[in-house]
Amino acid sequence: MDETAGRGPWWGGLVAWSRARGYSLPGSWTALVLAALSFTPSLIPRPAIFQAILAAISAAIGYGLGVLGARVWREFADRPPRRPRPGAWRAFGVVAVVGLLGSILLGLWWQRQVAALVGLDPQSTFAALLIPPVAAVVYVLLIGAGRLLASGTRRLSRRLAAHMGARAARATGVVLVVAMVLLTVNGVVSRVVIGAADSAFSVRDTTTAAGVTRPTSTGRSGGPGSVVEWEELGLEGRTFVARGPNAEGIAAVNGEPAVNPIRAYSGLAGAEDEMTRAALAVRDLERAGGFERANLLVATTTGTGWVEPSAASSFEYLSDGDSAIVSMQYSYLPSPVSFLVDQERARDAGRALFDAVYETWSALPADERPRLFVFGESLGSFGGETAFSGEYDLANRTSGALFVGPPNFNPLYRRFVDRRDARSPEVEPVYGRGSIVRFTTSPADAARPVVSPWGRSRVLYLQHASDPITWWSPDLILQRPDWLEEPRGRDVLGATRWIPFVTFWQLTADMALSMEPGPGHGHNFSGEHVDAWAVLMRPTDWNPARAERLKGVVREGLREPYVATP
Repeated sequence: MDETAGRGPWWGGLVAWSRARGYSLPGSWTALVLAALSFTPSLIPRPAIFQAILAAISAAIGYGLGVLGARVWREFADRPPRRPRPGAWRAFGVVAVVGLLGSILLGLWWQRQVAALVGLDPQSTFAALLIPPVAAVVYVLLIGAGRLLASGTRRLSRRLAAHMGARAARATGVVLVVAMVLLTVNGVVSRVVIGAADSAFSVRDTTTAAGVTRPTSTGRSGGPGSVVEWEELGLEGRTFVARGPNAEGIAAVNGEPAVNPIRAYSGLAGAEDEMTRAALAVRDLERAGGFERANLLVATTTGTGWVEPSAASSFEYLSDGDSAIVSMQYSYLPSPVSFLVDQERARDAGRALFDAVYETWSALPADERPRLFVFGESLGSFGGETAFSGEYDLANRTSGALFVGPPNFNPLYRRFVDRRDARSPEVEPVYGRGSIVRFTTSPADAARPVVSPWGRSRVLYLQHASDPITWWSPDLILQRPDWLEEPRGRDVLGATRWIPFVTFWQLTADMALSMEPGPGHGHNFSGEHVDAWAVLMRPTDWNPARAERLKGVVREGLREPYVATP
């Protein structure tokens, strides 16, 4: 009897389409479950297109798992595949329509709640209409790609069967195809794609941002007397040395006499290797008088050579301009790409720059040295950490360190978090009774433990509970993280749950949107550097009113920054 007889065109169409393409019913059920679960909330609200792609990826993974599970079961049961019972596809169709519709509606509700927590406007309800068609197209493409690989595997297995047993041939064929795919992706594709991106962004690095002109101050790299050429600083380097608060602006805000801050920088075009580039930056720092200032900051860049402007300006305001900042570029690639492929270069650059600064600084008489600080944000925090073996090394060689939005793979960060007090949560851990290292999700509040003394040299990690850059890890594929077992952070929805495979792809999508939330959420730390530096630098007469005023000035300066003058 024809399964579609007496049925409406929708039912008949579904059955005919699934049969014609040989879709697996167990695979389709697993795909449906993972696709529905992909609508559960994560850290950042997802636009419709992002959600559609996420649902399609989750469904494709589910389909593969379902097909694999059914095949393994048949091997153990020693029986061939069977056609689905009459009505099985109709039952699946009913559940799929109802389940996905319910998931989309629940997803919209959750996304609105997440948006409110991270300071974003909710997405239009009509945008959800894009999810089914986009997800369907991406899902079919992914399944098609998977079938091409499966077809290649079967052909290879048949050839191998002439030389070995059938089961051994199938297993060997799978191993060879998987190995070939991995080698292709990791070798040829990654080299071609990353090489092309590196070339494209190296051209961009020769440009100069609108409104940026060569500094006339001798205290800036690229300016009069500098040993670093203006053209060698790169796009972000030129922006860094040409902008920032000047003495007049700092004095107007603080109500105290101020001096022009010093900024030294070396770009990729200045030298081929990290050691030479670091030495060049330190030479220019010394020429400008950076080691004669009261406060010296070693800042590790992110991606294209970007120095976080809010962090740099906050440091200069809090020191009344009696400061110097030194940094250098290690990559042409933007932060999202650099995050994945530039970890080695970030590590080498961070270590080379600090060691070069420390060599000159430590040779000075103890009573003539400036206070030495370290800063890194995002991948820059990874590079900033690598110059140190642990918390005591940080305390012995610096006056303080600020690491903001650290990636999950930072070695020192992971050590401190993994060895935290068992009673403290991962989003705000307590390590070593807080004697050197402390963590905070809001630097305006006292970092825990409040009652314990914090030493002369302080290390502060600033992280947000809703920042996917900090919480993303391949371990999420099959392992529940502590931050989703413990009470949720202040800006994370209580309904957020860990789901194998799904949570990993959710946070992967969240990473691309991490800068969308307002300040204080996601990967947006704008203005929060003011309170963080105040904790480390301990200025006199510091109070909440002064903090709020300076945060407003710093955020406004990001839109219309001062131009450095002599």
